[in-house]
Amino acid sequence: NQHGFLNFASEPGLFLEMGKQPSAASSAISFFNGSDQVFSDISIDPTRGTLLSLTSQSPDYMDRIHQGGVIGYIIIMLALAGIGFSLYLLVERLTITKQVNNQLADLGNPVQANPLGRVLSVYNNEKEVSDLETLEMKLDEAVLKELPNIEKGQSVVKLLAAVAPLLGLLGTVTGMIATFQSITLFGTGDPKLMAGGISQALITTVLGLVAAIPLLFMHNIISSRSKALVQILTQQSAGMIAEQGQKSA
Repeated sequence: NQHGFLNFASEPGLFLEMGKQPSAASSAISFFNGSDQVFSDISIDPTRGTLLSLTSQSPDYMDRIHQGGVIGYIIIMLALAGIGFSLYLLVERLTITKQVNNQLADLGNPVQANPLGRVLSVYNNEKEVSDLETLEMKLDEAVLKELPNIEKGQSVVKLLAAVAPLLGLLGTVTGMIATFQSITLFGTGDPKLMAGGISQALITTVLGLVAAIPLLFMHNIISSRSKALVQILTQQSAGMIAEQGQKSA
């Protein structure tokens, strides 16, 4: 059939289209018509469709996700939200880094649109009217004011990276509870009755780990960018204090 494989139902005596088409099978006609090459290994279903039916029942990626249930959907939404928020923070950090690097190239003209420019403005305003100790305190205060903006959002990414595997563990526990409940009610005679709970337990664990790993990497990248910016501000602040101390001496 041009729409897929058919399965013969003996009861009505008709060929019916399979509800789910196998992904790794092809017909002999398409094989011989579509290729002029000679192959030494050809797989044939000797069971007249039985193996083909079993192959069509194997779950794909979407089926695996559905097996995770509500907890699996929550983990996926948290992962997508966390990765999107992490990318936003990373772009913001890169923008600030570019602005600070431009300011480093022109320290004589501070720009208020970047953290280093604001620290330089405090230095220019206070270096003539404040003593060395007061100037140092003013610069430390200016650097501390910039820290919340530089480090914002990092705790949220870290929290999502920690929550994702915990939700996976929660799905594992609820899946095993469902499995043991099925065993209590129906015994162990039919393994299919336990398959749903076991699938949920395993899939949610996998989803939790898959969500946590990229979030941890993103948190590490964002954190390193923030630390580099703080280090630049601290170094420049210390340099300005040292320069003013030399002038005073």
